[in-house]
Amino acid sequence: MLNAIVRCALLLGLAAPVAASDCTARDFLGLTLPDSPGRPAIAIALETAYPGLYVDEGQGNVHMPDGSTVLPLGGVTGRDPAQRLDSPTIAEQFFYTYPLAFDLGPRQVPWTDPGRLRNPAFFEALYYSTQAEAAADMRRVTYAPTGTRFVLGDRTCAATQLDAALRDIAGQGIDYSRFFRNVGGSFNWRRIAGTDRLSAHSFGIALDLNADLGGYWRWSGAAPGAAQRYDNQIPEGIVAALERYGFVWGGKWHHFDGMHFEYRPELILHARLSGDRA
Repeated sequence: MLNAIVRCALLLGLAAPVAASDCTARDFLGLTLPDSPGRPAIAIALETAYPGLYVDEGQGNVHMPDGSTVLPLGGVTGRDPAQRLDSPTIAEQFFYTYPLAFDLGPRQVPWTDPGRLRNPAFFEALYYSTQAEAAADMRRVTYAPTGTRFVLGDRTCAATQLDAALRDIAGQGIDYSRFFRNVGGSFNWRRIAGTDRLSAHSFGIALDLNADLGGYWRWSGAAPGAAQRYDNQIPEGIVAALERYGFVWGGKWHHFDGMHFEYRPELILHARLSGDRA
């Protein structure tokens, strides 16, 4: 269910795809990677994923697309995994390389959560700092075979990318309808359960498919760092299409969230730049 602010924004027309005209869907698995010898993969991935963003390696800063915000890139700290998860540097968002292969073996290693590490200042600068600002920027995207609607934003073209991915999935000729029923939702300004950190859903870049089929580590009773067992039901065809258009899948996290997909094209690009060609 959409909360009251989102419903109000949609009724007033504030959630119209005003930014969609500036967006063109990009295939992050197929696009030609920049030829930038000597530059760090993190810098190339961030700049390619988010036009207007610039990484100054010399100063160790990230200049955000708004043209005024400059954040420290940071480095990899010696903190334990739980501390790193709670407040990662921007560089630490790439600490775990996202596996492009449909292989759930890597996630069995404790704390291997590629995409679950999010620097709060980075996300608020890239997206929104308030619920009202976020709600006014959302638009609907529909999975045609079932009419299922998701609400995402186009601040970084996430809604446009999702639309392309859903068209890809619908065009595969496979009945995926059960995965698009009883969906967990999309835009929802909230904190991650058990934490004080904003969920990726708050920024209009995440969607959850059928919650009954996805699986979630907290529901399994697993303790943090001990969530090795995961009986996946989400098919490769859905995962691959969403990855192609920049969405990482929570099913590849040690702390699995199998229903969850999140627009993080920089992680897809970083995986390719790091040599993962699967």
